[in-house]
Order: sequence, then C-alpha cells, then structure tokens
Amino acid sequence: MEGIVGYGAYIPRNRIKVEEIAKVWGADAPSYKKGLMLEEKSVPSPDQDTITMSVEAARNALKRALIDPVEIGAVYVGSESHPYAVKPSGTVLAEALASTPEVHTADFEFACKAGTEGMFVALGLVRAGEIKYGLAVGADTSQGAPGDALEYSAAAGAAAFIFGREKVVAKAVETYSYMTDTPDFWRREYQYYPQHGGRFTGDPAYFKHVVGAGEGIMEKAGMKASDFNYVIFHQPNGKFPFRAGKMLGFEKNQIETGWLVSKLGNTYSGSSPLGLTAVLDDAKKGDMVLIISYGSGAGSDAFIFEVTERIDEVRDLAPKTRDLLDKNKNHLEYGEYAKFRQKIRKAE
Repeated sequence: MEGIVGYGAYIPRNRIKVEEIAKVWGADAPSYKKGLMLEEKSVPSPDQDTITMSVEAARNALKRALIDPVEIGAVYVGSESHPYAVKPSGTVLAEALASTPEVHTADFEFACKAGTEGMFVALGLVRAGEIKYGLAVGADTSQGAPGDALEYSAAAGAAAFIFGREKVVAKAVETYSYMTDTPDFWRREYQYYPQHGGRFTGDPAYFKHVVGAGEGIMEKAGMKASDFNYVIFHQPNGKFPFRAGKMLGFEKNQIETGWLVSKLGNTYSGSSPLGLTAVLDDAKKGDMVLIISYGSGAGSDAFIFEVTERIDEVRDLAPKTRDLLDKNKNHLEYGEYAKFRQKIRKAE
C-alpha cells in the first residue's frame, strides 16, 4: 500500500493586508477583497527563501513519518522561485535532513504545479520499488510586480510529503495528469517579475486543465464528486476553486477545509499541497480526498487519497497548518514589505 507516510507545512509569520497594498497604489481594496476573495498574504523575511521553507516543512513531515531520514531515497523540490539559477535546492535540503549522500535529488519547475510534479515522481518511484521513501516539497516565495494584480496574492509557503509503503497515513488510490501548451503566464530569463495573460489565465487556462484533470481522474477511478469528503484545488485567488468545484459537481463544504488563499495568498507551487496538509489535519479514517493542482504553461496533476487510521497517531506530532496560518502573525506596512521583497533597489 503506497501513499503518504508523513506530511508537514511551513508558512512565514509575516503578513500584509490587501488594504495596505491598495493604499499605496490608489486601488480599490474592497474590489480586490470581494472580487478575488483575498484578505492578506504571507511574506517571507529577508533571511527566508524556498530552501529554508522547504527545510522547515520537511522536518515537520519527518516528525509525523517517524522514520530515519537516511532511508529517504529521493528528495525533490518543486518551485518557481529557486534561490539559485545554477545550483540545486534539493541537495541543500537533503543535506539539512541528513539524507545524503545515497539519495537522488532534483529540482522541478512547472509554474504553480512544480510541487505536485515532485509528488508524482516520488510516489512513482516508491510504487516501482526503486526507493523505500521519497520526499517531495512544493515551496515558493512568489513575486508580483508593484501595483500588478499579482502583488495582492503572490505569497510564500511550503508543504512537504514523504511517500512510502509502510506507516501510510493516506493511501494513494489513483493519479492522473492533463497537459497542453497554453502560455497564460511566463517569465523570461533575467526578468524579475512574471507576466500574465489577464483573464486568459482563467479561460481557457486554469479551468480547462483543472476540470479536465478532475473529470479524467474520476472517470479513471470510477468515482464521482459525491464520493469525496474533501477536494483541494490550486488557489490563484479565492473564487477560482469554488467555480472549478461547481463545474465538477462539488459542494462548497467539500472545498472549504483545504481553501487557505483568503489569509495566505497564492503560494504557487505550495498552493494545493498546503491545502492537502490542512485537510489531513482534519480528516479521519476512510475519508476520500481529491487534490488537483494547476501550473501555467499549462497542466494539472490530480491525486486521490484514502485516509487511514494512522492519521490520528501522527497529526499532533507537528504544527497544524491552520495554526501556522492564524497564530503569531506579524503584519507589515508596505515599506517593510517592499524592503523584505527587495522591491526597492539601489542604483549601481
């Protein structure tokens, strides 16, 4: 029985409210709050990046997995904000966890679905019997250009999953992927901020792929929306997940537990994986969980998990996602935020 053995999350304590960003740019804060269903977003401190957050999330996953990190045979970090253009994040993470040197590492990129990309490969290697345990992390310290719509949602966070055949907390029932070449969001080399296709990022980009993946995996598994207790979608804003859920036949209550974007923002590669950690914090034995990611460019990965009785033994061994989201927050003014995110650069 392959599946998730341990899971962990990390969210920076810094936040900036929608009103604070809107005030600087003379924008209408209520329209962003209502239109995108956003309240605030997480902001990394100057000494935090994709690697440091991956380490924190992975250590929390190890606390729940209760395994020796030396047994982890693969470490994958999915992100679109790797700190180095040439130097892997995965080797630093593996070293920090004491999983080196007999370990396969790689960094994944696929916009916002790089995290589930790593999950797909780690699970596949476990299923093939190539490794005993595999670790996959989705983490980002995403950026939006000053004044752009993305600035209101581009956030930071990490989610980590250890896959194995023993001590499983969520059995992997089915996987499915749906991909096309749809260029809705991009960043050329040497460009600091990404660009996007405006409304084009919804249709035909996000909804075509998320709905396509949802329909595909349910048909493959012989299941329907009412068979699931929870569903998690990629969360570029607050509205898209609920609209996608309605298109697939899901009810609002099936989506809400994994819906974090209102107070977290869009954590890109960590978005749907963080939603999955929140669901596992609440789920009970026998619950069926569907997660569907989305990455611009474009594609979706989908997974069906069945929660086991072991979830009750491990969920309290590491910080819960909602606690990381709601407790010990530090709200920033725009000037502090701009300094932290290096939006003000000195002339050379």
